[in-house]
Amino acid sequence: MKLPSFNIGDIKVQIPIVQGAMGIGVSMHRLAAAVANEGGIGVISGAQTGFLEPDFRQNNNSANINGLIKEIRKTRQLSPNGIIGVNFLAAAVNNYVELVTTAVKEKVDLVISGAGLPKNLPELVMNSSTKIAPIVSSGKAASTISKIWDRNYNYLPDAIIVEGPEAGGHLGFNMSQLLENSAPTLMEIVKDVMEAIKPFELKHNKRIPIIAAGGLFDGKDIAEALNNGAAGVQIASRFVVTEECDAHINFKQAYINAQQEDLRIIKSPVGLPGRAIYNNFIKKADESLHTIKSCYRCLKTCDPATTPYCITDALIDSVTGDTKEGLIFAGSNVHRINKMTTVKELMKELVSEAEIYFKGPEDIQGK
Repeated sequence: MKLPSFNIGDIKVQIPIVQGAMGIGVSMHRLAAAVANEGGIGVISGAQTGFLEPDFRQNNNSANINGLIKEIRKTRQLSPNGIIGVNFLAAAVNNYVELVTTAVKEKVDLVISGAGLPKNLPELVMNSSTKIAPIVSSGKAASTISKIWDRNYNYLPDAIIVEGPEAGGHLGFNMSQLLENSAPTLMEIVKDVMEAIKPFELKHNKRIPIIAAGGLFDGKDIAEALNNGAAGVQIASRFVVTEECDAHINFKQAYINAQQEDLRIIKSPVGLPGRAIYNNFIKKADESLHTIKSCYRCLKTCDPATTPYCITDALIDSVTGDTKEGLIFAGSNVHRINKMTTVKELMKELVSEAEIYFKGPEDIQGK
């Protein structure tokens, strides 16, 4: 059955696939535009967007603002009619407000916000057409942010991204849950969030679309999420091995070469655990062999005197090709990736597979 479109406010998403943000520098203008052109939502990573600017180390904040503006404009130039989003770390970065304000001025369609609850996000998009979507990992978090926004701004999330424990990068679960596999499954969390936001939807007579994320790999996974009530899905790792992905070819090859046993749950200077591909960089981190050469003062959560490594330098090293001495975040199913493709071919594959298993709205309502 044909996959349904869904709406984020007055924005109609033709293909219910959001390309997950990956940073630093993995999902930038080329990848985001390609996904948007195929009818999904293309998402730029808002993490250290100015890393290629000549004054990045000297003037980190202004370089990131300039880099963000350039990336948004390049994306819009390549995809004039597509849906474009930017993902920012809410509680972790020092210049969050300035970054979001810049994205809104550049008229992005969607601001996605994770790594903490973005309590003041509605005031940053007031009187604009930009929609906002927090990332949560529990019904409690969804209820909390909805309650805060409702009370302080009379505003509800335009969408909510529900991220499960199988995602790549930073994760909204504690270390023991991840290491012991005791965290709830993505579908359990989706249902929990749907129940948690019902009172707010009823109060405002507004449907908040749920976007399921974390470890989704193929069309069958997409259909399962839609059949369980999600309006759409977010997929990240699959888009790394596309020609349009903005990362270095070595980074893409690391995904293709990765085996299941190569994945590790690590401690990040952001203050959250993360899932990454084991390499010499992680080995050195485990042995406390890294040294901090300079500090960008980019993270609220990072103390350069005690942090095990500079996550900015580690991510830049990997995305620019040094995959042995850089940090490579990846989702739990990276070992299933075995070849390069294009965004067009990947989107076609995902949609055609999902349509085989998608039950349709009538069947879902009758469950």
